[in-house]
Amino acid sequence: MDKVVATAAEAVADVADCASLSVGGFGLSGVPNVLIQALYELGVSGLSVVSNNCGAMDSGLAVLLTAGRIARVTGSYIGANKEFARQYLAGELEVELIPQGTLAERLRAGGAGTPAFYTPAGVGTQVAEGGLPWRYDGSGGVALASPPKEVRKFDDTEYVLEHGIRTDYALVRAAKGDRHGNLVFNKSARNFNPLAAMAGRVTIAEVEELVEPGGIDPDAVHLPGIFVQRVVALAPEQAADKKIEQRAVST
Repeated sequence: MDKVVATAAEAVADVADCASLSVGGFGLSGVPNVLIQALYELGVSGLSVVSNNCGAMDSGLAVLLTAGRIARVTGSYIGANKEFARQYLAGELEVELIPQGTLAERLRAGGAGTPAFYTPAGVGTQVAEGGLPWRYDGSGGVALASPPKEVRKFDDTEYVLEHGIRTDYALVRAAKGDRHGNLVFNKSARNFNPLAAMAGRVTIAEVEELVEPGGIDPDAVHLPGIFVQRVVALAPEQAADKKIEQRAVST
C-alpha cells in the first residue's frame, strides 16, 4: 500500500480542534517540524499533546504553544522553555509531568495494546500518591491536582500502576522511509519517535529520504509500516533545516 501523501498540509488536514497528539523528538532532535508547521497553518486549537518536552526556542511544539493552540501537555521536561513555564504557572495550560522512562513505556504500551503496567518509578512520591499540580489557578493555588494511583507489592517491592497512552494522531520524523511506511531513525532521533508513532491511531511521518519498497534492509527497519498510515517526503531544504539548541565552544 502506497502511503505517501503529497504535502504536509494534506497529511494533517483531518486533524480537528481538541485532538490528541503524540509527538516524537527530544529537544530539537528528531522533531517533526514540517508537520507541526502544517498544523499551525491549519489553525486547530485546544490540542492535547503527549511529548517529552514542548519545543525549544521558536521550534517544534513551541510554535503551537506560543500561539495558544495547546490545552494540555503530558511530558517529562519543561526545561528552558519560558513560555511553557509561564502558561503552566498562570493556569493557562494543563500539564501532567511524569518520569521520562514511564512516559516512554506508556507510549510503547499503548501501541502494543497493553492497557497498563506496574513500575517502581514514582513510588513514595506524588506521582503515586497524587497531588501533583496539573493546573494552577493563576494566583499560586492549585486548581487541579493529579489523583492517587494504585500501588501494589510484588516480591516485597512496591510498584505503581501506570496506564498505556493512545492518541488520535502521532507526528514523527524519520531519516528514511519507504512508501509502505517502514521507517529508519538517525542516532538520537531514535528517542521518542518510534514510541510516539506506536501510540497514534493515525500516524503521520515526515521523512528526510523517501525510497521505494525494498530500499530499506528489513533488518535495518526501526519501525515497521504497520504503525504508519501517512508518509510525507521532505524537500531537500526541509530535510537540511536542523537547528541547534545550545552551541558549545571550547578552546
